[in-house]
Amino acid sequence: MANYILTLKCADGPGIIHAITTGLLDVSANILEQEQYSDTDSGLFFLRTRFETSEELETVLASAAAHTHHLDASLRIRRESDIPRVLIMVSQYDHCLVDLLYRWRIHELPVDIVGVVSNHETCREITESHGLPFDYLPLTPESKSVQEARLLEIVEQRGVGLVVLARYMQILSDDFCRGMAGRVINIHHSLLPGFKGAKPYHQAYARGVKLIGATAHFVTGDLDEGPIIEQQVARVTHADTADALAEIGRDVERLVLARAVHLFAEDRVFLNNKRTVVFG
Repeated sequence: MANYILTLKCADGPGIIHAITTGLLDVSANILEQEQYSDTDSGLFFLRTRFETSEELETVLASAAAHTHHLDASLRIRRESDIPRVLIMVSQYDHCLVDLLYRWRIHELPVDIVGVVSNHETCREITESHGLPFDYLPLTPESKSVQEARLLEIVEQRGVGLVVLARYMQILSDDFCRGMAGRVINIHHSLLPGFKGAKPYHQAYARGVKLIGATAHFVTGDLDEGPIIEQQVARVTHADTADALAEIGRDVERLVLARAVHLFAEDRVFLNNKRTVVFG
């Protein structure tokens, strides 16, 4: 008996659940978990089903496809044990990287981290101490296209399904973002109001903010404006220093990024135009 995860996205309409459950019943599947959502704005239907069966993947997929072909759906089924291969990108701030590596090492994150890429040497030691390859890809305006070409080679060679920007402080090109659409997650500080540029937490302190936070989102060509996966805020007061705000912010960034990666790894995140559907 093996566990599987099925995801489906299609135009909303009658009979979708019946089609899926009939296809699974034909392979004697036992449904363990199911979530669905009908979006009235986009007219799309989203479904995630976790089930068990003694049949092989090819048999299960064929049965589900036969019963849903009329839906013109985006259908995917995988073994739950086939976890995504993840490449992490980082610059010099290592708090998110260290957190992801720790969660991966204790099997808290259902992913297979296959390496770390950086435009600095700062995080080499922590990466290699976990037995992972560290690829130093220095970046200048003149070398950007060469660097991204090498990055794509690494993605292809290692079978990467997700790239995680764990405080990678460089902008990816539009071509890279389009080619990797829905497969790159970024984390950034999300403050009220928003502060761009250097030392955002110090800017926030100077303005006396009462909430700070972080946002994890898919990467697009529009800087920090991709579909949002996860967010969290923390309340602060006038008594918190700028350094205290930065410390609180790092904790929020770690948690939000880890949650976003975990949700992606379990096939709980669906793109819905500029938004996402996230099954918790």
